[in-house]
Amino acid sequence: MKIHLYERVWIGASVAMLMLFFGSIAVGAVGSNRHPPSHIETIDPTGVLSDARFATQGVRTDDAGRVHAWIVGLTFVWLPAELVVPADTPVTFHLTSVDVTHGFSIVRTNGQTMVLPGYVSQFTTTFAEGEYLIACNEYCGLGHHDMAAKLHVVPPEQWRQATTSREAPDTTGLAALTPEGSHAGH
Repeated sequence: MKIHLYERVWIGASVAMLMLFFGSIAVGAVGSNRHPPSHIETIDPTGVLSDARFATQGVRTDDAGRVHAWIVGLTFVWLPAELVVPADTPVTFHLTSVDVTHGFSIVRTNGQTMVLPGYVSQFTTTFAEGEYLIACNEYCGLGHHDMAAKLHVVPPEQWRQATTSREAPDTTGLAALTPEGSHAGH
């Protein structure tokens, strides 16, 4: 079988391009230490609200003083509906869903992840002072457009004072489902 010169040139160029593309991926993964997210933590979606990790949603600190936000997504609401975190401090978000796939997006920031039933999504980011909208950016049903929450970022001193003087948190996790906590009009 005879392959014409132009065909050999195009085959050679195609192979060279593929080698270049795969080589750049390898250099990016190994040389620059860039890898896809690999935090795999599972949870039973039917028992999320009784699981110790998510029984009390909201912002907490661990023994080392790191800030963590525990959030549950369920049809058309984020629990809790409002969060307060310190500015210029790394905050690790832990999220899961009880029902369907949701998209967690903190508007005007790099905070974004998919929230899947049966898995705990996690990311860490910092914020400048201000108020941010948290939106669901993955269609989750007819009330998807109402699925929003607020993130208040305050100076670290103000956050520390508020957390030391705060009363016991609402452990029911259902405060956002009351008419006072509804998201209508957002």
